[in-house]
Amino acid sequence: MTKTNIEIAHNKKRNVGIVYELLLRSVSAYLIDGNKKKAQDALDIITSHYDNKTELYKEFRLFNALAKTTVSDTSVAALILSESKQAVRRFDNNRLTHEKAILLKTINHTLNDNSFFHRWVPNYKELATIQTLINEWQLQDKTDLVKTVMLECKMAELLLAKKQEEQTLEVTPDVDNLVIKIMGEKFNKKYSGKLSSEQSELIREYVTMPTAGQTDKLTAKVNALKKSALDSLSIVEKTIDNNILKENIALVRSNIESLDLTELDDKKFGKLMTLAQMVSEVKGS
Repeated sequence: MTKTNIEIAHNKKRNVGIVYELLLRSVSAYLIDGNKKKAQDALDIITSHYDNKTELYKEFRLFNALAKTTVSDTSVAALILSESKQAVRRFDNNRLTHEKAILLKTINHTLNDNSFFHRWVPNYKELATIQTLINEWQLQDKTDLVKTVMLECKMAELLLAKKQEEQTLEVTPDVDNLVIKIMGEKFNKKYSGKLSSEQSELIREYVTMPTAGQTDKLTAKVNALKKSALDSLSIVEKTIDNNILKENIALVRSNIESLDLTELDDKKFGKLMTLAQMVSEVKGS
């Protein structure tokens, strides 16, 4: 396939994907600098402005799908572009423009970081292409037809190209560590004490879980932990003679066996952390 070359004059401050990536990278930079307050501020901006109730999130979800999707057939790529165009035209553009302006104002006011928009972003040109195409689709009848066709051809090439993992909008390791630390502190308050290595691993898998659902790795960890918790109960049961305590253990076993840990949410994850704590205590006793 002949590659489409198109020069893009682009305002990255209005690019929903690039701003998201810059926010993640700023969290990482602040963490490395030891500025935990700013790191938390940047993380709070992501949480509040990319909330799933916002128009900004709708655009970001579509943007991210286009950035990550790989197909092997041109007809499938064409179908994706057609459906994406229709989705974009259902956006509330006035609300979206307002939310982007508020996001930019919040970044400037809260972070007050002159280097924010000068941080390096991987695959910048690809991300610029996606946002520029979305912007053209939003113009509907006022769009530049030639420009739109060229952008769609370029986007089709990106969809057909095999994407490397580092080219997608993923949380960087440093950001991962910060999120895990924040969640670790949250659960530490509840469970009073240092998190076990197993609990830390569970948090890592949970906070990086894709919106589509649990990964196979997380499901395997959950199932293994549930089995380990039942095995730990058996160990404890063998060490006691009190019938009342044995009855309580039987009740706990029944509760664990019936515990549905598919489609994890924070409430279920809290129960999972309790199981991990119990296993850790039994192993350490």
